[in-house]
Amino acid sequence: MQQERAWRKPMRADAARNIEKIITAALDCFREEGPNVSLKTVADRAGVGPATLFRNFADKDELVLAAVERQIKVKVEPVAEMALDNPDAASGLVEVLSAVMQVANDEHNLLSAVAGRRSLLVGLAGKLIESLGVLLQRGQREGTLREELQLIDMVRLVAMLIGAGDTLEPGSFAWQRYVALVEDAIRTHRENRPLPPLGPIPGVELPL
Repeated sequence: MQQERAWRKPMRADAARNIEKIITAALDCFREEGPNVSLKTVADRAGVGPATLFRNFADKDELVLAAVERQIKVKVEPVAEMALDNPDAASGLVEVLSAVMQVANDEHNLLSAVAGRRSLLVGLAGKLIESLGVLLQRGQREGTLREELQLIDMVRLVAMLIGAGDTLEPGSFAWQRYVALVEDAIRTHRENRPLPPLGPIPGVELPL
């Protein structure tokens, strides 16, 4: 008996536009008002009613993760595609890490709003994880990345870098120091270079 082909009803154009408006509004609201911004504020900014927002996003976490995934798709995945064409796989891998950290820094308030940090890794699924794996294997074949590294190490290192963002001044480039430290750790040979500048922990004074 012939199996029926599974199919999904295409999303209506107005529904797709509403989702894009809500995500764009969420990005703007979190940047301007901080992680505690209300969903009503987001809905008002998007020009939709609360019912439309909740029809597409069950709660704030779901909206935040959708916004994170969109930023990764728009700002990180193109960097990953270019990195795959880089003849130096290790350098390409570092470029991807830098792109992830730039998004994490730009969207600090957005990331601060998500209840479970582990669920942020949802945003790394698919093409980005695949790109990290390809670059890692190529770098190991080229002898520029440590042989014992596994893909799960790279995913955890990304999570560590994102976590370090909580201690950095939003809008600064202090994250570059920690990407450089990770690069030194994963390469087979460490370059003799100074680290990028050290930034303070906002609101915390440490003894010299």
